[in-house]
Amino acid sequence: MSEPHIPSVKAPHLGSMGVDTARPLVIVDVDEVLGLFMQGFGRFLEGRGLEFRVDRFALFQNIYLPGAAEHLDLEEGRRHYDDFFRYGAGDMPLAPGGPQALRALSKDASVVILTNAPGQARLARARWLGRHGMDYPLILNTGPKGPLAAGLAAQVTGAIAFVDDLLPNLNSVAEHAPAISRFQMVADPRLQPLAPAEPERHTRIDDWDLLRLAIAEAIS
Repeated sequence: MSEPHIPSVKAPHLGSMGVDTARPLVIVDVDEVLGLFMQGFGRFLEGRGLEFRVDRFALFQNIYLPGAAEHLDLEEGRRHYDDFFRYGAGDMPLAPGGPQALRALSKDASVVILTNAPGQARLARARWLGRHGMDYPLILNTGPKGPLAAGLAAQVTGAIAFVDDLLPNLNSVAEHAPAISRFQMVADPRLQPLAPAEPERHTRIDDWDLLRLAIAEAIS
């Protein structure tokens, strides 16, 4: 069987980030995995006189003027999204159990945070992680995460686990780095029944206490 094609990607050098590449590696997303993004974004929008309705697994299509039947124009929604990362992302609520789970996993594995976020979010995101005891190496990405995850995996000799809330990112990792154990985690209870999943391909666990145990077993 031929090896899967992996597009060229500039993955950061883990050794230069202080990551021990001889240990197992846990790659973790932020939004709706470690932090309750929808709750934080919703509060930010309310401060701007808008409504954020969680009635579908979407982002810009959930932003409304108060009482409106149609969602806000998508480009205007994106502007508010970009502003949230500039001014409001530091107030995002914490997903219960996330810091404790990563702390326990970090005893036997290296932890790297891999988040899709605009460049202006780096400082606020790093501060948020540090404030909640998750001062692990932070990597910002755009687009599907599979190529970058494959670039990280190529540097590690131990087993690897990947945690994300979005099915496209999990599918991308399955395509480009199939040896990585994949876990889907959706922290916000409002989103859990709405989130697309493929449990036959990616293990779905929405509780950090249970997820920690499953990750530990996968990378042992």
